[in-house]
Amino acid sequence: LSLKGKVALITGASSGIGAATSILFAKLGARLALNGRNMDNLTKIAHQCEEASKEKPLLVPGDLTEEGVVKKTIADTIAHYSQLDILVNNAGILETGSIENTTMEQYDKVMNINMRSVYELTTLAVPHLIKTKGNVINVSSICGPRSFSGLLAYCVSKSALDQFTRCVALVELASKQVRVNAVCPGVIITEIHKRAGLNEGQYAEFLEHSKETHALGRPGKADEVAQGIAFLAAETASFITGVTLPIDGGRHAMCPRIFFFFLLSLKGKVALVNGASSGIGAATSILSAKLRARLALNGWNMDNLTKIAHQC
Repeated sequence: LSLKGKVALITGASSGIGAATSILFAKLGARLALNGRNMDNLTKIAHQCEEASKEKPLLVPGDLTEEGVVKKTIADTIAHYSQLDILVNNAGILETGSIENTTMEQYDKVMNINMRSVYELTTLAVPHLIKTKGNVINVSSICGPRSFSGLLAYCVSKSALDQFTRCVALVELASKQVRVNAVCPGVIITEIHKRAGLNEGQYAEFLEHSKETHALGRPGKADEVAQGIAFLAAETASFITGVTLPIDGGRHAMCPRIFFFFLLSLKGKVALVNGASSGIGAATSILSAKLRARLALNGWNMDNLTKIAHQC
């Protein structure tokens, strides 16, 4: 595995998965442009990268929710290196809340950094990635393909990022030989959950609970996600695009919510089923009848509707 001579722009590089990815990329020979909001942390990570590769990274600090920062990040990277081979869209935040209590301010905050900044940064990077036949790795989450309570805005943002990955990879850039993939981590030991409001005791309890929710019996480490990102960025993955790769200890394959068909009941419920004369509507009507619902059936074809009513 080698990234020697490749220029990589990594966002959210001042901590967590972004920091681990930056250090690993440096060890693999990449030339780095590092973005992050915490300049002190970013400088420390840059120093570790320099120790690993003997080459000083370019620092492009700033808040990617600010349009000027996004444009400057790409412009400074190209001005310094004259090329871009790899874009790692890692910057992201987590806000807790449900449909009943998530404010629009929280929603906009999450979407602006987790999705809008990725969209804009990728758009600006694409002309340079086409020149180098480079690639993009988006850092998504298990919250993209799976639903979790209390994380509504975050789940929506990561689901959008997964679809963005697939659409840009397959519809937009595959013909130009630019690969676009994502990683979907499970619970990883970083600071993101504490920044979202968990105190030390709650976080410790959360990590302990993660032993049960992950098939491998533990939460993951940032280095483990970084290894997956490096694999996708390198020539080892030259025939892989449009993938959302779980790095989650098997959590994506687990089914914590189990429903048994024989426990389902609609007894006493009144159900109006439209389009009930054929297809899905007919099947739904018959199943609802078996589950003892009282039915009102709508459909255009009266002959078919009468037959379905008879089966019900």
